[in-house]
Amino acid sequence: MNTLSAARLYGIIDLGYAQPENVERIAEQMCEGGVQILQLRAKGHDEHFIEELANRIQPILAAAGVPFIINDHPELVPSVGAEGAHVGQDDLTVSDARWRAGRALAGEVPLPLIGKSTHSIEQAVAAAEAGADYIGFGPLFPTPTKAGRPAIGLADIARVHELVKIPIFCIGGIKLQNLPEVLAAGARRVVIVSGILQAPDIAAYCREVRAALG
Repeated sequence: MNTLSAARLYGIIDLGYAQPENVERIAEQMCEGGVQILQLRAKGHDEHFIEELANRIQPILAAAGVPFIINDHPELVPSVGAEGAHVGQDDLTVSDARWRAGRALAGEVPLPLIGKSTHSIEQAVAAAEAGADYIGFGPLFPTPTKAGRPAIGLADIARVHELVKIPIFCIGGIKLQNLPEVLAAGARRVVIVSGILQAPDIAAYCREVRAALG
């Protein structure tokens, strides 16, 4: 299993860009291309539907050794065998998400991973202090994935890495084209959504990103 600390490329199967019938194929291609942690994001869908999708994806990720993260629904983590959950800045607290994600497996397995979305240095520091295992930091650029959320730009990337010692995954409008400037600003890890999911060859795109990340 890949470790969180070693992960550089975080992928998301987002149903805003991916059709449900294609999730297995997309997961396989992302793993083949070198995605090191993968999240399922299905905004607006009910838990039963998300659980069904997650159960289809989980065996693929387990075989590839890629940690599986569920967006917004930590209570599904035990039932689908995921490694953790990700919650938004305005959603559950880190401690509540961890309780929901691990309550059925307490004492049997390591604590589930909990990630938190952050949009400022202050939020990033607070999430780390609250016990998050990693944070998303962004959106760096305008993105339809976070409609209405203003882009925070690149200026704070270096500083947030000085202050926050848990893994920081920069997110929001990042693609191969702008990845060099994101890395030059101090990013070490990135989340890419539409760039991967809309690529003609998902595995090849992921390999290019991994090469750029070093």
